[in-house]
Amino acid sequence: MATIPVSVDENPGAGEDGGKGHFIRVIVADTQAIFRAGLRKVFALEDDIRVVGQAETLAQTQSAVKKFSSDVVIFEAALAPNPVEAVADLIRQNPQMRIVVVTPGADEELTLELFRRGTHGIVSREVEPELLVDCLRQVAAGETWLENKAVHWVMEAYRNQNNRPAGARPKVQLTPKETLIVSCVTQGMKNKEIALRVGTTEQVVKNYLRKVYDKLGVADRLELALYCLNHHVVDNTKVPPLPTSAVNGNAKAAAAGAGASTSSSVSNSTPDPAANSPEKHS
Repeated sequence: MATIPVSVDENPGAGEDGGKGHFIRVIVADTQAIFRAGLRKVFALEDDIRVVGQAETLAQTQSAVKKFSSDVVIFEAALAPNPVEAVADLIRQNPQMRIVVVTPGADEELTLELFRRGTHGIVSREVEPELLVDCLRQVAAGETWLENKAVHWVMEAYRNQNNRPAGARPKVQLTPKETLIVSCVTQGMKNKEIALRVGTTEQVVKNYLRKVYDKLGVADRLELALYCLNHHVVDNTKVPPLPTSAVNGNAKAAAAGAGASTSSSVSNSTPDPAANSPEKHS
């Protein structure tokens, strides 16, 4: 058994922007050598994922996180007697790093606690390799990954908060600007659109959201939206419209696209029977 984390990055620096884009740098922390080896083979087939370190104990994981620059840590829950606290400690020490926890199976209590303490992704031991790859990409992009059953558990947990006594969670006051930005988030807007509507920059929006996360004790946009839904944080908050310049820009782009479409279809005089059919949305 190895006593220190082992680097498996055969090309140091390949994770930087070197003309081929940014790699998702991953540390695989798991008690089973065969599982670690299997993940390395799976990720080796992906152009945008590189395993930079591995560990088989909690101590090795903590050492690997300090030693290797990584974007995501795949962390087996069995590595620690209390995986929730272990994950929370790793996140506190490395706020920019994102953690995907591998659980032995469906466990509602463990899933809710991990999610509440800031875990970015939770997958079961039997997850398909293709889904795990998708999970890594989504988590590395700043999103949350939960399996369908886990999403149901989280939704139910937040709905049930309405039945708690009013004093169960301290009342938090948001500033008008914070409330406005949060309202945009609950409507599914990305930072770029929020910045346009609020009249600021994407970076300022990100800064505001980090402050709101800390105030409300949430970890990401999904948890923020669920919290606001159940606590009526942004009820009756009116989101400002897009500025005229942005609207005109979109209109011009749409007109240009329509003009190109019209000119390309002049030679076709036969009406398309599907043209008036309602569009299907997946």
